[in-house]
Amino acid sequence: MPDQSTSIFERTSALARELGAINLGQGFPDLPEPTELLEAARRALVEKSNQYPPMRGLAELRRAVAAYYRQEQGLELGEEEVIVTSGATEALAAAILAFIRPGDEAVLFQPFYDAYLPLVERAGGIARTVSLVPPRWTLPIDRLEAAIGPRTRLVILNTPNNPAGAVTDRATLEALGTIVARHDLILLCDEVWEGMIFGSARHTSPLALPSLRERAIKVGSAGKIFSLTGWKVGWAVAAPPLAEAIARQHQFLTFTTPTPLQWAVAEGLALPSEWHAAHRARYEAARERLVGGLTAAGYVVLPAEGTWFVTIDLAASGLPADDEAVAERMIREAGVASIPVSAFCRDDPERGYLRLCFAKEDATLAEAIERLAEFRAAG
Repeated sequence: MPDQSTSIFERTSALARELGAINLGQGFPDLPEPTELLEAARRALVEKSNQYPPMRGLAELRRAVAAYYRQEQGLELGEEEVIVTSGATEALAAAILAFIRPGDEAVLFQPFYDAYLPLVERAGGIARTVSLVPPRWTLPIDRLEAAIGPRTRLVILNTPNNPAGAVTDRATLEALGTIVARHDLILLCDEVWEGMIFGSARHTSPLALPSLRERAIKVGSAGKIFSLTGWKVGWAVAAPPLAEAIARQHQFLTFTTPTPLQWAVAEGLALPSEWHAAHRARYEAARERLVGGLTAAGYVVLPAEGTWFVTIDLAASGLPADDEAVAERMIREAGVASIPVSAFCRDDPERGYLRLCFAKEDATLAEAIERLAEFRAAG
């Protein structure tokens, strides 16, 4: 049986609560929640149905997902290609269960979101890992080629990457598409952070590439787009044959997702691009605040283009390159919780980096920066 131990996020958050530490470990925001979505949910509770929606999701939401991706990413999708799920993790689970059979192999790029490995193993699959290359966490195509074998069925990509914040560029996706087609594989792409990309970086979905249009599964998350992580409304998007296989698994996982929240998300996705840009700008400001404060305190922060996270290079910052030990000291001595990047790896993990979440109020970040400055100065 795969390891079912409590995740590092739960353990870190529990310790932060116990010690009264500032929690920059787990990725949940404490910025103001979007009133447009809250009001839409309130109205849906009293004005719309609270009974079962269709198993694949409300038609209105599936159309809204397709329209949102047309508006924001130029993708042409049909509602029959969208399966609404109870969070992105359920979409990942349904896709993995649909295409991995016992003994099949899946390639994972590490550092990776912690759900991928246990989901592959729960399906009876075998995970092969390929390490991204710091400091920009680039994807090594030659290592991917070497990891593919006769039993490989699935490649799992995360862009923007959690924890690294790296965005996979179009040229890399083109190379990936060539490999996936040559070996007759499916690409499962976790794109939940697509709405949180900063600066001049741009998100490209594999569904935008002709070589991947029929082979890729796109996973999205309303919780990340709207910073409402507790809503757990997600979706999988794929060409009809793939979507049908995912739906067959979804019906026996959660079957459906709260109906009023589906109505609310459909309204939210229909908001104009200017709304989404303004929402994202609040997080970009918080990112700049944390990066600027850490840099002034002598920390070296790695480049990151997306997500709610930044990564500090411990050795370059004058600290021991032992992420677990430094994280333990940091939460107990400085009162700030972080996540070791090695927790996102299985094989030969990188141990010189810590992940910090910046999706916090100004006062919280200011206090965290002050504590972290004192921690580094003390050695």
